[in-house]
This record gives sequence, structure tokens and C-alpha cells, in this order.
Amino acid sequence: MRKHYFFILLCVFTLLANCSGGEDAPVITENTNTAVKTGKLTGKVMSQNGTKPVGGASVFTFDDKYKIYHTTSDSGGNFTLDAPAGNRTIYIQTGNGTNFRTEIPAMVKDNETVALDASQTKLNQVAKIAYVKGTYDKIEDIIQTLGYTATEINNNDLANMNTIAQYDIIFLNCGSRNSYYTNPALYAAIDANLAIFVANGGSIYASDWDVAYLVGGTTNTNNCSLPGGFVPDSKLCSKNIGNSGNVSATVNNAGLTSALGFNNLNIDYDLGTWQKIINYDPAYWEVLVKESSTNDALMIRTNHFAATGIPVTPIGNAPNTTFVTVCVTLPGNIQISLSVPQAVVPYLVALGATVGPCSGSSNSGYIYYTTFHNHASGNIGNAGTILQYVILNL
Repeated sequence: MRKHYFFILLCVFTLLANCSGGEDAPVITENTNTAVKTGKLTGKVMSQNGTKPVGGASVFTFDDKYKIYHTTSDSGGNFTLDAPAGNRTIYIQTGNGTNFRTEIPAMVKDNETVALDASQTKLNQVAKIAYVKGTYDKIEDIIQTLGYTATEINNNDLANMNTIAQYDIIFLNCGSRNSYYTNPALYAAIDANLAIFVANGGSIYASDWDVAYLVGGTTNTNNCSLPGGFVPDSKLCSKNIGNSGNVSATVNNAGLTSALGFNNLNIDYDLGTWQKIINYDPAYWEVLVKESSTNDALMIRTNHFAATGIPVTPIGNAPNTTFVTVCVTLPGNIQISLSVPQAVVPYLVALGATVGPCSGSSNSGYIYYTTFHNHASGNIGNAGTILQYVILNL
């Protein structure tokens, strides 16, 4: 019996010795080397025809766990993206990516820099674009100089919802709304259709006198709260009282300043008069360019349009796209709207992204209104670069 007792004590002692971490005891360690291997991609974002650098473009990719790696092209179109090593898809976009974007397969090499070829980093046109011919503005010329295409339509087309629903962007050139009072039924249909178009995600550019499409009336709008239009009169008033000549202007948006590479410019209003913004709702409109001495708004935009009773209508490429707009929070608590493949959305949402744009009404497209435009004389100066930005960010 005593032999069994000593044998048991010996076993217990042996077990305790092994558990105490003696010289021959196994040691379990945790691998803490979890840092993602990264490299750099460099390139230059260019317009479709390769002639114009594109500033302010988002360039991004994801790692295997869908963490985003993001940068922005400078005013010369140049970018350097820190990216996770391996085979990646690189996305290049302007605006929220719904209208202009490019996807590039790239091999990112650990701790190396890879230069992307200029042929890869051209910004592709996804949107279908239309324009209404004007008297004093030819925004279509700037669209073409960037290498993109637009289809000419007219006011009869604007009155046909099936026609305009084919497009993602419509440009309304100054001087195209010139017969409102002679054909009010036509323009009532146009106003209703533009409301449907924007409320369902379509975007609009209107310049100078064509503010009338927004707030009513015809060219040379000289009063507020005129009949017609689709933007509430409380949101905007513009009168045809601007004087011709040079106006010193300031860019009022940090992203636009970075994309342009300047924040001061002179705008030559070469017509006899132009539409001066008298008042606007600052909660509804964002001022992008203002007059330096008076702080009067010269270019504004909104994506806050909403109205009751608007029918749900598929617009442009929306029915066929496999991309979804999401709001992603970058380091520094910076929020940015991007278009991403539908398949990755659940993973991004799990990491904190939200579906839809970061600001504005969830379904609204953009409305850009500019008091200046591509002048009849062709004398546009630095304002031409701003209009290029407008085209690519609608």
C-alpha cells in the first residue's frame, strides 16, 4: 500500500514540474506579425483622349479583408497610392463614381513602387450625356475636348420622359429656354420631367439664363418666384442684373481648389448682362465659386432635391449597373462617396460603410448652376478648368 502511495506522489510531482515551465517544457507563442505588406502605385489620371490631366479623382483599392486604401489625384492628375501587396483591382473615379470611372488590374509588389501606364489611367465615360443647344454657351465643346461624347436634344425631347430617362446627365446651355410664355404646356411638361429626372438620380448643369429651367420664367429672368421651374422658389432667386466685365472670384471649396491647383481667378462676363444670384438657401446649395469682394455666389450645386409624388423612374445606366454608391469613412473621419461593385457592399457595410451618398437626399442627382459659362467669344480663361471639373463631377 505504501509503495502505491509513493508512486502516486512521484507522478504528481512530475506533472507539476512539467507545468512549471521547466527547461524542457513546451512554450506556446502567438504570431503577432500581422502587418499587411504594401507597395506603391503611381500614375497620372487623364481624360479619355489622354490630353487633359484630371485633378481631384479618387484612386482606391481594397485588401483581402476589404479595408480601403485611398488617395486623390493632384491638379496635374498625379497620384501615389499605398496599396496592399498582391493582385488588386484599382478604381479611379470622379464625383461619386456613377458617371466616370475606370478599373485597372494591377500587381502591387511588397515594398516596391510600380508605375501604371498612362493608357491604363484614362478616365472612362460610363454616363450617357445629353445637351440642349444654347445661344451663348457651348458646354459640348468642352465635353468633346476631354474626349467624351454627348447627344444633342431639344426642348421637345425634354418634354418626353422616355427620351430623357435614357441619359444620366443633361447639360442646359444658356439661352435654350427662350419660348416659355408662347408654349407654357410644353414647359410645364419639361419642368415635371426634370423633377422626375433629378429625384431619381439624374444630374443637370444649367448656366446663366437657363436658371429659368430651375426656378421658372424664360431667358433674361428678372424677377423671383416666376411661374414654372421645379426647384422651390424659396431655395433660389436669380435676376438678370449682372454687369459685363471682369469679376475677381474665389474658389470656395477645398476639394475643388485641390483639383484645380488655384483658388483665385478672374471671370470675364463678356455679355451685356448675366444672371446674378440674389439669394439662396445655404442648407440646400453649396457655394463652389464666389465673388471675392462681395461673397456673392457665382457657382452653386446641390444634391438635396426631393419632392412629393415623384414616380420611381429608372434613369440612364442605373437599371444595368452592377455598382452601388456607398459612403466610406477614411482616416481622419473624412467621409467620401464612392461607387463599388455590388458584391463587396456587404463587407464594406460590416466595416462601417453605409449605402448611399454621404450627404444630400439618398436618390437625388446633382444640380450645378453656374452664372458663367463657355462664352460665345470663346474667352473663358481659368473658368474653363472649373467647367471641366463640373462635367466630370456631375
